[in-house]
Amino acid sequence: MFEIITKSPDETAAIGEKMGRFFSKGIVICLYGDLGAGKTLFTQNLAKGLDIDEDVTSPTFNIMNVYEGRLTLYHFDLYRLEQEYELEDIGFYDYVDDPDGIVVIEWADKFADCLPDDFVLLAIERTDDDDNERRLIFDLHGEAYANILREVEDLCQF
Repeated sequence: MFEIITKSPDETAAIGEKMGRFFSKGIVICLYGDLGAGKTLFTQNLAKGLDIDEDVTSPTFNIMNVYEGRLTLYHFDLYRLEQEYELEDIGFYDYVDDPDGIVVIEWADKFADCLPDDFVLLAIERTDDDDNERRLIFDLHGEAYANILREVEDLCQF
């Protein structure tokens, strides 16, 4: 686990884009953070790093949006879901258990017991110092991603 402080939305965006360029097929990224913390900003720039030209928006009402680029991005927003059976209704497990692209899950903490064994956790928190400053806390869960922690940390340096 490691954390980094970004001083502006541009720095947070840059980390998202770098990760989009770095990650390969099969990565699941679980985003935790309050409303307005920067989860969608991070995802928009991850998409830029995946060479996705479409406008990436939070799928709050759609629950999932799919974007095509160098890799397919499956972008979930679980904010409005209340029950585990709703995950099955939207085919959630089909995407996260064996992803053929990159899966990003906003509000993943609502269904922590339903997440796959292997995922990248990114918690985005506001700091008390500045409205634009964010603390990004990265943690890798599962054996599949154990070897990329150092590389991810290196990507986050400015």
